[in-house]
Amino acid sequence: MPRTTQIFCASTLYGAATLAAAIESDLFTEPDRRLLLVFNNAGVPETSPSLDTLPGFGPLRGHFDEVLSWNEVIRPFHPGAWTPRAQDVPLLERYLRKLWDLDDDRVELVLESLQVAPALTVAELFTGAPIDVYADGLMSYGPTRNKLHPLIGTRVRRLLHLDLVPGLTPMLLSEFGVPARQVPTPAFLKVMGEIAEALPALPALPDDAALLLGQYLSALDVLSPEEEEALHVRMMRGAVGRGHRSVVFKPHPTAPARYGRALEAEAEKLGVDLTVLDAPVPAEVLFDKARPGLVVGCFSTALFTASAFYGLPAARVDTASLLDRLAPYQNSNRVPAVLADAVLPDLEAGEGEEPVPADTLTGLVTAVSFAMQPQIHSRLRPPAEEYLRSRLGPRTLRYFKRKRLTSLALPGGIPDRLSFLPHNATARRVVRRVRALRQTVRRKG
Repeated sequence: MPRTTQIFCASTLYGAATLAAAIESDLFTEPDRRLLLVFNNAGVPETSPSLDTLPGFGPLRGHFDEVLSWNEVIRPFHPGAWTPRAQDVPLLERYLRKLWDLDDDRVELVLESLQVAPALTVAELFTGAPIDVYADGLMSYGPTRNKLHPLIGTRVRRLLHLDLVPGLTPMLLSEFGVPARQVPTPAFLKVMGEIAEALPALPALPDDAALLLGQYLSALDVLSPEEEEALHVRMMRGAVGRGHRSVVFKPHPTAPARYGRALEAEAEKLGVDLTVLDAPVPAEVLFDKARPGLVVGCFSTALFTASAFYGLPAARVDTASLLDRLAPYQNSNRVPAVLADAVLPDLEAGEGEEPVPADTLTGLVTAVSFAMQPQIHSRLRPPAEEYLRSRLGPRTLRYFKRKRLTSLALPGGIPDRLSFLPHNATARRVVRRVRALRQTVRRKG
């Protein structure tokens, strides 16, 4: 019988820790070999460390027989940009099998972010290999961002995920009937604890400090660099308003150094003790070793690990305006931003706003997911309509755009005086034609 080789793919220490926790929890059958294939997806990979060179990777290495680099295989191309031509796939699969000593092994793939390269590229190259997907954070609660070819989607056996939002089941890949399976929280905490122990000593962090999480939203074209700096200043002011006189700022690994300098100037004005921690360590390591008194961010996954896994108070900043600026509506950051806004308290609003009731979160995410990807998730129309009819109000309207609801003939989008129109394709075509005629008349006028 041929050997079985499992190829685990990861681009972050967080993702590799999730894989290690899943392996320790016996969520994978015992193969003949386990390989870790590392992706370095930084904008300029040559100037950014690969995850297997980061401090703290040591405890993870023992879960795999060998660590490989995808960047080395496809050099000089970027992992996020290179895809093979269809006619080259058989040749490239033979090449990879020879390069990695796979011979005629039965290959099983464990991938993150299957919708895009490089994970999608690996899935395409190993034709027919069964696939497990593991969630890389809050995005898994939203819909699949791109329509996957059935020859890829039907190969996926499971979606492995951390229980970041208790009671909520991920939407990712549900169009293929892929079952979701939780990676046990205790196993993940154990792995993160091992990473924390393996790290060199961190700078001494103040007790009960507020930890600010940078996300580098300007790189996603959500904010300008100046707006993002101003957002960090708002985080600091909000934390000081909550009574914290010590603040730790953890910038995104690829964010420019000036972000820390802007906060230093503000800290001096406010008389706050500021520590800028630019060590490339997961936020969860800080939760484990420093126990901050408050964790602040926008819609970072770490806000939810802080709250759900470590029992730390977490608060979000400016999610409502960020939701309004995410474009297009299908932007894959939308569901993470919705969850942060719906579940976590607003740092600047005090006690003035209640979270969205937990028992309605599934309905909310279902409605948002259908509005984002109606073609991929057409089966979600009835529950989306039901949620919008019964739950759309001042607290939840911010999660939808009336223009989007109208174009999809969903409740809440059509003015009352037009509510008699049937919710069918013919009516929508008529509305589109009228709009096109209006625009033509305006241009000629």
